[in-house]
Amino acid sequence: MWIRPLLLLAVLAALALAPAASAAPEGEPFSGQGMWIWQLAKAAGGDPVAIAEQAQAAGIDTVIIKAADGPTAWSQFSPQLVSALQAQGLTVCAYQRLKGFKPTQEAIVAAQAVAAGADCFVIDAEAELEGKYAQARTYVKTLRKRIGADFPVAYTTFPYLDVHPLAPVSVFLGAGAATVNMPQIYWKDIGNSPAVSWARTVAANRIYGAPLAPIGQLYAKPRRADVLAFRRLALAYDASGLSWWSWDAAIAAGWAALTPVVTAPALPASVPAYPTVRPGARSDLVVWAKDHLRAQGYVVTQDTRFDTTTKRAVQTFQAAAGLPVDGVLGPDTWAALLTD
Repeated sequence: MWIRPLLLLAVLAALALAPAASAAPEGEPFSGQGMWIWQLAKAAGGDPVAIAEQAQAAGIDTVIIKAADGPTAWSQFSPQLVSALQAQGLTVCAYQRLKGFKPTQEAIVAAQAVAAGADCFVIDAEAELEGKYAQARTYVKTLRKRIGADFPVAYTTFPYLDVHPLAPVSVFLGAGAATVNMPQIYWKDIGNSPAVSWARTVAANRIYGAPLAPIGQLYAKPRRADVLAFRRLALAYDASGLSWWSWDAAIAAGWAALTPVVTAPALPASVPAYPTVRPGARSDLVVWAKDHLRAQGYVVTQDTRFDTTTKRAVQTFQAAAGLPVDGVLGPDTWAALLTD
């Protein structure tokens, strides 16, 4: 998981707040409150009964346990562990930190975790996957072929996607891939308040349209008031779920902050605008736009560049949609493109 501080030169403190993407259906494995477990031995000694007792006392109904690191399976995620935790009433999710250099083998190992009885799976793709579109596509295609089109899969990465413009989000949240977005909103590590972190995350991720089920921070001893604020904001943004990194690093005060009843604060009704992307840009937003243009029959190149071919396709789309024909992916063009 991402725990490195981000040094931001500016904070969008004045960013308008808005509801998150539409919530996942009730009963989905990512719709409750989860806790991440990196090293099983550090979670109640690895005892399934003790894990369940502590989790359920804190309102945790899902545990998300590391099952693989790149192409290497972790033996801690076993069928015996999964069935024992499920017998205690917990939903059990596996996660894998991708490395990207052996995507087919990584997908095979991921599918083995699913076969061990997992209720759900999370793709953890961070800095190692930036710019690796071919590897990401190979991984997703192989994984879905092995686990089926309907198995619950989520995707987690950095929360501020403008800081990581070549993260292949369009692949991992594209058609046939993950259906839930779990951005890592580690506000203390980032150096922002929970409110600013939520606002910027929602604005950055809105364009991808997937339900948000963010991960909050319990490591590095965050203030109780901030944990409670994060929980309130999850309600305010109508997040489809919420989880915490991590069991291994949480202290007693962090666990205690998960139990009080909280209510949602009021948020302004204004919606953050879609970004403006101009010819010459190179980013995953360009890939996302090309995916949508291609789906509507427009001919565009297969890369991250907003090149001349893409500009012509955008202009043609704008003309057909009755928009000003400027070849720029502005808010109105995005709105039309993403709804068609």
